[in-house]
Amino acid sequence: MESSHLPLRLWAITIYLHVSSLKGLFSMKLHRDLDIRQATAWHLSHRIREAMKVAGVTEELFAGPVEADETYVGGKEGNKHERKRRKAGRGTVGKVAVAGIKDRSTNRVKAQVVERTDKRTLQGFVLDNVQEGAMVYTDEAKAYEGLLHHESVKHSVSEYVNGMAHTNGLESFWALLKRGYHGTYHKMSPKHLARYVNEFATRHNLRDLDTLKQMQHLAAAMVGRRLCYRELTDEERVHLQQ
Repeated sequence: MESSHLPLRLWAITIYLHVSSLKGLFSMKLHRDLDIRQATAWHLSHRIREAMKVAGVTEELFAGPVEADETYVGGKEGNKHERKRRKAGRGTVGKVAVAGIKDRSTNRVKAQVVERTDKRTLQGFVLDNVQEGAMVYTDEAKAYEGLLHHESVKHSVSEYVNGMAHTNGLESFWALLKRGYHGTYHKMSPKHLARYVNEFATRHNLRDLDTLKQMQHLAAAMVGRRLCYRELTDEERVHLQQ
């Protein structure tokens, strides 16, 4: 809120809408509801998402048992304008990978945009966020092979639960993220995707608190944080030039 020309009332309303909108908040709706410019609404929302990087995130390692999985965010190549389509491959082509873990004991999640989904990247993400000796459950992706205290299920043969081994909790989180993508935002720029992922993770991690407590956590996380409009648009221009 530093150097903001918007009244505190608008900030409070926007914070409330962000913590209470499970599938996200589209800037055009905010623009209409608050009677402000769409660019102002977009910038306001991103400043709140920037604070969400710390509002619902814990630095403590997950004690486990933990579910680990990855997903891909982006539109189908066939739905894009011909000049924007990638010319090779299917499935994950043109999409951005997001790695995630969920601690079953606390029901908290951590999610992070990753450049690759190879063994070094995914196992590194798990080991950086999970206590040594914690049980890790995944699907059969080869990237997770070699993890200690590890069990998996084979989604390729329709095996989704094998004793305690499953990733259903994290799959539910991915499903909500995808509903936000398709039903609310329709597009998440790769340059800003990390902020959207943080937004959904923070709402998930704070959901056991009442709305006022959630708003207090988010407002406290905004202290000392600043995100200028120029920074956001410069990021977008860099992406378009790549």
